[in-house]
Amino acid sequence: MQPTFVLVHGAFANSFSFAPLQAELGLLGHRSVAVDLPGHGFQATFTRAYQAPQDPDGLATAPGSIKGVTLADNAAHLIGILERAKRNGPVILVAHSRGGVTATAAANARPDLIDRVVYVSAWCPVHLDINGYYGEPEMATVDPAAFASALAGNPADLGLLRVNFRTANADSLAAFKAAFFADGTDEQFLTFLNTFQPDENLDAGTSADRAQAATWGRIPKTYIRLAHDTSLPLALQDRLIREGNELTPDNPYDVRTLEGSHLKWLADPAPAAGVLGELATLPAPAPRP
Repeated sequence: MQPTFVLVHGAFANSFSFAPLQAELGLLGHRSVAVDLPGHGFQATFTRAYQAPQDPDGLATAPGSIKGVTLADNAAHLIGILERAKRNGPVILVAHSRGGVTATAAANARPDLIDRVVYVSAWCPVHLDINGYYGEPEMATVDPAAFASALAGNPADLGLLRVNFRTANADSLAAFKAAFFADGTDEQFLTFLNTFQPDENLDAGTSADRAQAATWGRIPKTYIRLAHDTSLPLALQDRLIREGNELTPDNPYDVRTLEGSHLKWLADPAPAAGVLGELATLPAPAPRP
């Protein structure tokens, strides 16, 4: 039976990011649904202070709808979508970037709803929380301070993380491009940047949300490495793969690699759609206890 691909976006992103990929999947005959996690998509806050000409003081203080949204909220929302998708046959859950944390939490809670989980340069913490990995050698090339000039407001006061992606600051724009889309044209980069929303929730999970062998570990899993990703470097992707394999040695990752940056696979989706299409044809694995 034809599976449904359920696509989960990363931080500051939304279902719009997947439009080119969904078009390519559809032309290959595959069914897909792109998820907007709580506070994303048409639930996002785009305050008038974010428009041009911008009001920096207003942007720094305006409330945002994503305040108070937790990882548990994200997982519950995703589980509801997985339940509906599962009524129509197998489900392949595909997560990108920070969306991997939500996918993992859903897989921990309801492995029965997922026939394969696919991480595309995505977080799947095993030994540490996300913030803990940022202090590890594999993340040494990532400089969070590069984004400091685009931070709008105090996260502790706002109760959310707000980034001014519509900044005119040349250094901030250069940092964004280097991190997300160094292999794209300036026009492609700015187009993608304008699909981002300014607000993201603060809850990236705790040790209880890391991959669990008894539940998550029962699901067949694929990791698609992005070879030139600088925001989630290849060394960190490989570490997450290694830790996942150590957690479930009898159910290791099926590993694939795509060329390109953190966003290239979404802007030029044919190679990724081809890989996902191959995964849809893999034989069903034997049931796991």
